[in-house]
Amino acid sequence: MNAESEIEIEPYSADMKPALLALSMRAWEPVFRDMKADVQAYVYEAFYPDGWHTRQKADVEAYLDIDDVQTWVAVGADKVLGYVGLRLHPEDRMGEIFILAVDPDHQRQGVGAALVAFAERQIRDAGMEMVMVETGGDSGHRPARSTYEAAGYDRWPVARYFKKL
Repeated sequence: MNAESEIEIEPYSADMKPALLALSMRAWEPVFRDMKADVQAYVYEAFYPDGWHTRQKADVEAYLDIDDVQTWVAVGADKVLGYVGLRLHPEDRMGEIFILAVDPDHQRQGVGAALVAFAERQIRDAGMEMVMVETGGDSGHRPARSTYEAAGYDRWPVARYFKKL
């Protein structure tokens, strides 16, 4: 698939919510499975006491309703292939790729790269001077890191620590 030529990227509308939620759960299943093996059990259980599905679904539902996040959906052959959410931070002259998900059946086919390139154009057109994205350092997020590194993103060194009390 040549994603750039075979997909259309259109603005999110509320009637797309069920499709995006279903796609999100499928896309993040392997991410959370692999992440769980990499992080401390007490941290994972604190973040996801009712399971990752419950928390992630609630987080995505809430995010889709936030006014300051612009969501764009990649569609091809009459189906949702993926989506990206953008947030602008004018005080830093920066745009943020807030969320990105690609249907597992269409991963590694250029959809994520097309969504990242689209997001960058939107952010640049809004007058921002840089773009930021955050993702996990665990093995579950390795494909996401590969996508951003392939697009030329520089990794910012961050350390986050937890201690069980």
